[in-house]
Amino acid sequence: MTRIETMAVHGGRDDLTDLGVHAPPIDLSTTYPMADQLKAGEALQDWAEGAAHAKSPVYARLHNPTVARFEQALAQLEATDAAVAFGSGMAAVTAVLQASCVMRGKPHVVAVRPLYGGTDHLLSSGLLGVTTTYTTQDEVAREIRPDTGLVVIETPANPNLDLIDIAHVVAQAGDVPVMVDNTFATPILQNPAAFGATYVLHSGTKYLGGHGDVLGGVVACAESLAGPLRQVRILTGAVLHPLGGYLLHRGLATLPLRVEAAQRTAKLLVERLGNHDAVEFVRYPKPDGLQLRGSGAMIAFATRADPFDVVRRLKLITPAVSLGSVDTLIEHPAALTHRLVPGQAREASGVPANLLRVSIGLEHFDDIWHDLNRALCDAAYVKASPSDYWAMTAAH
Repeated sequence: MTRIETMAVHGGRDDLTDLGVHAPPIDLSTTYPMADQLKAGEALQDWAEGAAHAKSPVYARLHNPTVARFEQALAQLEATDAAVAFGSGMAAVTAVLQASCVMRGKPHVVAVRPLYGGTDHLLSSGLLGVTTTYTTQDEVAREIRPDTGLVVIETPANPNLDLIDIAHVVAQAGDVPVMVDNTFATPILQNPAAFGATYVLHSGTKYLGGHGDVLGGVVACAESLAGPLRQVRILTGAVLHPLGGYLLHRGLATLPLRVEAAQRTAKLLVERLGNHDAVEFVRYPKPDGLQLRGSGAMIAFATRADPFDVVRRLKLITPAVSLGSVDTLIEHPAALTHRLVPGQAREASGVPANLLRVSIGLEHFDDIWHDLNRALCDAAYVKASPSDYWAMTAAH
């Protein structure tokens, strides 16, 4: 059995030997000439019906070879038949909602909070003509209706890292498709399809790309479900640019190494933060070895100091949304990623106003800790006496 590290390096590269190249080529063509217009028309018809292959790409909105290599590689890592890439993670979420709800005439969604704020806002907005019932992972079955087209979960959850039992939710959903956002875990630590998930979604912008320089989304699923997703992509134009496809594909090769290194640092930081006087609590997943094979590199913690003040005092850690980059990022969910989630609902789902989310990068542990510890102590000093402050810094 080929190990995941090897698959990450070699996936989607099957045609390179025949092409006589070592690095995957970037195909920037927007159109593909075909002298036989009848065959060109047949190819266009195949793409329009959601086919995975045709005699010609015809037009870049229908198919791109560079993007297809990334899709093949990601599907291999998630152990699914296929994967369909989009121009952003939200475009991917939108396509799943359109394919499973709008196209099937089942406009009701059951969702478990917390979710990524953008997903939550899309579901709440009614923009796609869907209505959403929010519930807990143990109450999914109770909320399923005849017109329910999709169940949406995210595990580990954004931003508080709640864990959801995928198989438990799938069993409750019955015949209703289940979409699992696997962005935080990545296919290195979790493969939701193995536990019955219908759609496995990634914001490729995060760990898959890994360097904060590419926007993209991807959905891994069975081939029978990939067809409607491709149709949505063609009709809405939510395509991934070939350069984005190339960067995401390249990012997969180092994904196992980046996740392992960042996870190693995250575990050390969790130990330090858990004993810090300025920290109220720390959230970090405990892997079960079956569904979740590792804790990952995302940390959430609640600060006793002003969270805005903590972030302002950082010098090394980058204050920014997004995650999964080579540098460590921190953000305040209540102010940014989850700002559009109603405050009461946000608090009820375990995302308090003093929560900070940290995406651990590849810097040295000592440097990350020095920056974070100093910011926490300095922010806490605002409410503490000088003697308390020096005792705190000495202890950490």
